[in-house]
Amino acid sequence: MLLKCIAIDDEPLALELIHTYIGRRPDVQLIHTFEDAISGAEYLSTAQVDLIFMDINMPDISGIDLAKALKSKPMLIFTTAFKQFAFDGFELEAVDYLLKPIDYDRFSKALDKAIEVKKYKMSPPPEQNEAFIYVHSAYQMIKIVFHEVEYIESMEDYIKIHLKTKKTVLTLMTLKRMMGLLPDEQFKRIHRSYIVSIAAVKAVQHKKIHLIEAILPIGESYAAQVKSWIKNA
Repeated sequence: MLLKCIAIDDEPLALELIHTYIGRRPDVQLIHTFEDAISGAEYLSTAQVDLIFMDINMPDISGIDLAKALKSKPMLIFTTAFKQFAFDGFELEAVDYLLKPIDYDRFSKALDKAIEVKKYKMSPPPEQNEAFIYVHSAYQMIKIVFHEVEYIESMEDYIKIHLKTKKTVLTLMTLKRMMGLLPDEQFKRIHRSYIVSIAAVKAVQHKKIHLIEAILPIGESYAAQVKSWIKNA
């Protein structure tokens, strides 16, 4: 699988380094480089690429603003010398965030993530027991296998995914959006703050659902729905 990419950075040395690093990877092709965001945006208005290496702090328009304005949304790997921009890149669901000066091993790992995401997007629907999605957490893509999830908890702008292994994954997403990504036959919302895996439900008692490792409340507005799917299970 060949990953086609471009790089946008106002520093010629940074572009030269990206060119050199990509030259070591036979599975990645650098199609074009741009020293300003506007030229890069014009190119992207007619061309399709898999991935953009994007500097954040550029004089004409920031990489963040350019990414938000793109109609087509290739994968993004942000590059910058400033740590404070990391959260912005996280919000835009970047595949990775590279802090300058970038070493080759770290650069290569970011490319591996992008290739994995491309394979995921191109692969046929998995079998139910192997179904999964990717979420962004701690500036990386984390694979969430559906049958490993016990429940999902809302934390304002974030959600915490509780796995049966007792590990948790925190990602910037609403519970409503996550519900739209999950198979309805495997997951149900029981409360404004909780989604549960049906397979993890051990008992329902006194307006509470008993799971493998947790006991969660059933919201008043969800009580009838819970009763219905338990009855039909």
